[in-house]
Order: sequence, then structure tokens, then C-alpha cells
Amino acid sequence: MANLVAATRDGRLEAEVVLVVSTTRDAPALERARALGTPILLIPADEYPDAGALDRALADAFARARVDLVCLAGYMRLLGTEFLNRFPNRVLNIHPALLPRFGGQGLYGHHVHEAVLASGEKVSGATVHLVDAEYDHGPILLQEEVPVLPDDTPETLAARVLAAEHRVYPAAIQRYARRGFHPERFREDTGGASR
Repeated sequence: MANLVAATRDGRLEAEVVLVVSTTRDAPALERARALGTPILLIPADEYPDAGALDRALADAFARARVDLVCLAGYMRLLGTEFLNRFPNRVLNIHPALLPRFGGQGLYGHHVHEAVLASGEKVSGATVHLVDAEYDHGPILLQEEVPVLPDDTPETLAARVLAAEHRVYPAAIQRYARRGFHPERFREDTGGASR
């Protein structure tokens, strides 16, 4: 989140972060956003009876803020079809691996890097994709590869992947926004999903 705010201020991303929302009371992103002068909103998940009610509250908040594009960063819940229908082709996610490998429920953060290392893969990376109703599943917009080194730990691999995430997410948002939120146009212009 902080990287995206910085990208809007240093010229890498021609956009404005109009709202940072968290469903977790103690999310570090809220304090970071506040320190950056970005509007924040807490919508505590535990105050809603079910995922559908939470999704409606989130969608209403984004609609009130006149959000054009929802960019997930560390959101660990599955968004439902009602939310996605209110923001069709306008919800992006970043994942710390080269999807479709090492994605899905339970594969997040250090779990991803542990799985990559356990598999013996020689390459990992970051993926920006459109969000659909499955974990880490929507159309891939942009990926950046990073090498997996023989002496890597989950922490050293995570650091290299994070650096790639910081490059690829603003780049994907910038290109995608210029295509009018049409994934087909995005892929035609970039020659495919990977850079």
C-alpha cells in the first residue's frame, strides 16, 4: 500500500489513492496510510454477520469514495461475486509467486516462499492479476521473475520478491488504467502477461 502511495507521488503511477480500507483493527497499513496523509477507513470484519454483509459494506465505501480501481494488498479474504459485480474488471491483486503456481487458499506470505523453496524451483516472482471469485485465479496482467538462489531462505527470497512486487504493481496499474479496464487491451498492448 505504501509503495502505491509513493508511486503516485514520484511519477511512476498517474493515479490518486483516494482511500485505504482495512477490515483488521490493528493493520499496520492504517497507521502507514495515516502517516502518509491518505484517507483511511476501518470496516471491522468482526462486526458483520457474514462475508456477504462485509463485502456490501466494502463495496459501499468504495462507491462513496468514487473509486475507479480496487487494489488489494495483503487482503486475506475472498471477495464474493456481489462485490466483484459492482467493480467488474476493476479489482487487482498482487501475489508473491508466478501464478498459476503457488497460489490458492493458504498460500500467502512466507507460506508461498517456503513452498517455492521446497519444490526446488529455480525462479519465483510476483504476479498482478484481476480478481475473480477464486483465490489467486483471475487473468494474469503482469509478472516479474526473480531467481531462486541455492542458499535462499524464505526471508531472502521474500525480500527479492517484494522488490519485484514494488516494481510490477505500479507498472500494471498504470498500464491497466490506460486501457480503460479492459484486460484484453492490456494484454494486446504488452504482448502477453509477462514482461
